[in-house]
Amino acid sequence: MAHIHLGEGSFPLWALIVWTTLGVALVGAVVYRVRKGGIKTHQIALAGIGAAASFAIFQLNIPVWGGIHMNLTGLVGILAGPLLGALIALVVNIFSAALGHGAVGLLGANTLVNASEAIVAYYAFKTLMRMDWDVFPASASAATLGLSAGAFLMGAIIVISGVNGSALPRGDLTIAVAGLVGLNLGVAVIEGILTGFIVQFLASVRPDLVGLADRDSQEEPTGVTA
Repeated sequence: MAHIHLGEGSFPLWALIVWTTLGVALVGAVVYRVRKGGIKTHQIALAGIGAAASFAIFQLNIPVWGGIHMNLTGLVGILAGPLLGALIALVVNIFSAALGHGAVGLLGANTLVNASEAIVAYYAFKTLMRMDWDVFPASASAATLGLSAGAFLMGAIIVISGVNGSALPRGDLTIAVAGLVGLNLGVAVIEGILTGFIVQFLASVRPDLVGLADRDSQEEPTGVTA
């Protein structure tokens, strides 16, 4: 959903170094956690499907205010988990940049943005389910929250970095970016609702895919009632 569509050389060198370093650090931490803790077989399959779906919808760009699109990172985070979700964000951004959708130099920044969406959506979904929310509102709210976090992070990265060659003062740039963030927040609600329907359907046919198998077994009656 949130994605920095600026071209190569748009950010100053110091900003590229900072965001790339943070992106590498995040991916390194994720890979370390994956190698240390391992991943379940069904998560690998979900990660593959999620990466393909995310990459496909990623390319459907609406040329409004620099470009907006859905990317299903909230759904990916809920299904594949925060670790694989972050890796999927990296992979999708690499292949998208190879097609000219996003600058190669901004891979670090865009990975941070999209990985944050998956991570926040996952933990928000788990938290809401522990609070006994129903699947649809929990997944829709979690995805919207994750995508909103990514939108705000995207805006912050652009404003902090500044844009090379832009004639806009920092204050005007902030206003312009705020409009872009607001537009992305609107798309986040739409994508959140879509995610809610998808997760609700999966929960009805395969609750184990969304981590609800234990919850369903706990809700089944275990004794004889009068």
